[in-house]
Amino acid sequence: MPQKIMLAVDCRPAAYRLGTDRTKHRMSLAFQFPLNLWLIPLCAFCICWLTLAALMQRAARLPMDHPNDRSLHVTPTPRFGGIGIMAGVLAATLLIQSSALLYIILGAAALAAISLLDDFKNLPVSWRFLAHIVVAIACLLTLPGLNVGGLIIATLVLVWMTNLYNFMDGADGMAGGMAVIGFGALTVAAWLAGAPELALLCAAIAASTLAFLRFNFPPARLFMGDTGSIPLGFLAAALAVYGVLHGYWSILFPLMVFSPFIVDASVSLTKRGLRGEKIWHAHRDHYYQRLVRMGWSHRQLALAAYTLMLACAFIGMTLIMAPAFASLLVALWGIGLTLILLTIDWRWSHINHEL
Repeated sequence: MPQKIMLAVDCRPAAYRLGTDRTKHRMSLAFQFPLNLWLIPLCAFCICWLTLAALMQRAARLPMDHPNDRSLHVTPTPRFGGIGIMAGVLAATLLIQSSALLYIILGAAALAAISLLDDFKNLPVSWRFLAHIVVAIACLLTLPGLNVGGLIIATLVLVWMTNLYNFMDGADGMAGGMAVIGFGALTVAAWLAGAPELALLCAAIAASTLAFLRFNFPPARLFMGDTGSIPLGFLAAALAVYGVLHGYWSILFPLMVFSPFIVDASVSLTKRGLRGEKIWHAHRDHYYQRLVRMGWSHRQLALAAYTLMLACAFIGMTLIMAPAFASLLVALWGIGLTLILLTIDWRWSHINHEL
């Protein structure tokens, strides 16, 4: 039985602002972790890989994603990758043995189970949405420091992130890459903040999703499906809120890290709502979808998206390590993303005008 990991270092948020000496001290923590702790994310990686390899042998009996007029793929593709991702994460959770994070993992597992049931029984949208709300509230009630107003705001954040991550899972390698890079950034930030249990859980999520990318990187042989995208979105939001409430980072950090997904989904759906369209219906108006429809290959899109995700993760880490430059970095980030969106909008309008 592995020993339980104990929190033994100062993790107050003010520590990030105490100067170069404290920053060097936190960075030195990377060399103080027992090597065997990194067997936990390695275990998550292997279990996900082996699970998916075994399931691929029986792919014909499992849920398939058939192309339709809103899809970017042209051939039927299995969509049970989330089973392997969650298998790896749950195995890592058993090794970490963190009671503080247990309810977040149980919430993600519940959402994965509901999504898997939906794959076979086609549950009504209202039932699934209600389940997202119930799980979010139940999880948040276990966290300290939330008043009624904070609970309402945090619930909206969790439910929105849960669903927008699902909306953004529409191209080969996109959602998997965001998980690897996003949770990888959370791993480093939690580690430097003196939260080894949180760091190892985030590392396990990133590692498990990395194994899934072996099957999903363009050209994809497997999709993660709702069984993967729904719990990953929930975990991203829940662990972000968990870190804020415990003082490991400010809310700006996870917003910056996951901003490639947050901005695309939020802007796209806002524009659809302003046009009077039903935002909960599937569509192909996300910016990443428009790039594919304009001629980009899935591989080109994935590599460009990874570059943007890494840049946002780097900016997020810089906000932690050098908060004095926060205003400048946020301004540059805002200008950069705005230019990217405007360029895609201009090119899209130009192509449609030519047609």
